[in-house]
Amino acid sequence: MFVIIPVSMILGFFFYKWFENGTALVPYLFAYLTFVMALGCSPSQVRAALRMPLPILMTLVLVHVIAPLVAYGAGTLLFGAGSPYIVGLVLFAVIPLGVSSVIWVELTGGNVPLVLSMIVIDSLISPFVVPFVIDLLFGADIHFNHLAVMKDLLIIIFIPTVLGVTVNALTRGRAKPWSANYTAPTSKLAFVGVILINAAAIAPHVFEMKGELLRLVPIVLVFVAFCYVLGMFGALPFRSRDVSVAITYSSGMRNISLGIVIALQYFDPAAAVPVVMGILIQQPMATLQHRLQKLYWQKRTAGSTITQ
Repeated sequence: MFVIIPVSMILGFFFYKWFENGTALVPYLFAYLTFVMALGCSPSQVRAALRMPLPILMTLVLVHVIAPLVAYGAGTLLFGAGSPYIVGLVLFAVIPLGVSSVIWVELTGGNVPLVLSMIVIDSLISPFVVPFVIDLLFGADIHFNHLAVMKDLLIIIFIPTVLGVTVNALTRGRAKPWSANYTAPTSKLAFVGVILINAAAIAPHVFEMKGELLRLVPIVLVFVAFCYVLGMFGALPFRSRDVSVAITYSSGMRNISLGIVIALQYFDPAAAVPVVMGILIQQPMATLQHRLQKLYWQKRTAGSTITQ
């Protein structure tokens, strides 16, 4: 991911004329990615996660309530009311949890079934949550087709998620390992395709921005860092490492490709720019978070050993 994302972005930006006409393919590529992700989650894992409602509720509040409110307030203060960049920041905040958080949760010793189940649950509610939050914050300031957004989210997130979990159940979890030789490379190609095409679609607008990028980049950087910090504070009431790590990464990582799809299809193309920047910043920030988490839990373990 660390190499694939920036390389795909650069190719999309500089060869945008080759890829910009492929935007109609993006929803289908994304639906396939969602299906492959859901293949790894069984109904029993979702049921087990639902037996731990507090971590799930905390994560959903952080992602869909606190982060969008902060994004809206900070964006209005920094860019002025009516700026499309505010929409971009709010979209980054409110879109569903990122699938790549599963990798980082596993590397950092977190609860993988919990985070995978949270991604599935969040994907299922996103067709209703995303349009509601955008309408709640922007109201009459932004006109967009609520039903069309909901329909698209149902097609590219909800239905593939349900299908993936259903196939997992019908095959008793064997579908993902059986299909790995095919789904692993093709899902990576689909991911590259989504990034390439979306980068190509916004490239002309990015090239026109020039000086504005110098102001926008640090703001997006700080906001992505804030989402991780928000997750760390939200995880404090939970004593166990596995749950805390799952909440922290879930709060920090978003399904940014989906955010770009929604931004480009329903809003000013400039709204997609903060979301695209989030792609470049999110993974390096996850690496830093991995290091911080390891140091924190090493010190905490050492402290508890000394106390005993």
